[in-house]
Amino acid sequence: MHTLLITGPGGAGRTTVAAATALAAARRGRRVLLLSGDPGDPLTGLLGTPLPPGLRVARVDSGQEFREELVALQERGSALLSLVGSRPLAAEELTELPGAEQFALLRALRRAAAAPATDLVVVDLPPLHQAVATLALPAQLRRYLARLLPAERQAARALRPVLAQLAGVPMPAQWLYEAAARWDEELAAVQAVVEAGTTEVRLVAEPGPGAADALRLGRLGLALQRLDARAVIANRMVPRDSADPWLAGLAAQQEKYAAEWADGLPVVPLAHLGQDPRGTDDLDRLAADGLVPGPPAPRPDWTVEDRRAEDGFLVWVVPLPGAAKSDLDLVRRGDELLLTAGPHRRIVPLPSALRRCTVSGAALADGELRIRFTPDPGLWPRTP
Repeated sequence: MHTLLITGPGGAGRTTVAAATALAAARRGRRVLLLSGDPGDPLTGLLGTPLPPGLRVARVDSGQEFREELVALQERGSALLSLVGSRPLAAEELTELPGAEQFALLRALRRAAAAPATDLVVVDLPPLHQAVATLALPAQLRRYLARLLPAERQAARALRPVLAQLAGVPMPAQWLYEAAARWDEELAAVQAVVEAGTTEVRLVAEPGPGAADALRLGRLGLALQRLDARAVIANRMVPRDSADPWLAGLAAQQEKYAAEWADGLPVVPLAHLGQDPRGTDDLDRLAADGLVPGPPAPRPDWTVEDRRAEDGFLVWVVPLPGAAKSDLDLVRRGDELLLTAGPHRRIVPLPSALRRCTVSGAALADGELRIRFTPDPGLWPRTP
């Protein structure tokens, strides 16, 4: 199954492009599931009813997801809550908290990736900066759980039921570790979908200076999560041969920025229809070569180059397309590396070979951050 994640700067028309992509794929015989977390129901206005053959639509109800999850959590911890005198909250008095939308979308993404009789899942993500933060959540939260509730501390969990019987009360640690294990399992499943080789990110933008800055920073955030944008959908392109001077100037600006983006990514232009698209006829008019994704391409990896024989060090190559030196910062902390790229930050574990090295320098060239590691003589195996 192929998963297509579509995002872009706010107001760029990503929902319309997601709907047009899903429709075009369904027209070509694919079984498509279109997933959206937008409030309201914009897809009904775009696609109409009934839906074309081969296309299904699912909308994320973050409020319902939040209520069900919190009620289930209360039920699982009912013994502990009774012990401390808590009064459980009823489902009808619960209102979702900030951040519930991201968690609901991630759970829906995991379910969609496992949906039967589906060839392509098209996901209408939030605006670009929110999408990057959402896609980063599974790995971040799993790291927090591993640090705060390490698995090795669960070695004595077999004793906890016995202790609970002796004490006559449930052991909070047991419940906490069981909850953490469930959360980690669910987060791992979502992370596997996000990082799968069959998952592809596409960016939607209306060519212009504001979009150029947003795309550059967004690509940096995606690259930190080892996600590579595969194409830019240049939306609402006006005709270049217009007799109106204002439209001709706008067309020239759009062509300029679309050409700049094409230096690093395939660009799929979509024409401006002169109106807000509505209905399958308008979406069919938007369909263009390259809108329907082909087979997934290999994802760029963070490779370790062994240059000990030539230069005496190893190099960790981190692809960061569009990065500038002023964007970057890195700090070694134990067996982890804290990487900062623009407004984005990620803490990544070092490959095993690099844990026995010291950071000896870094350089940025051709969209790659090359971090040099020198073997520590006290830790590196000696060669006879």
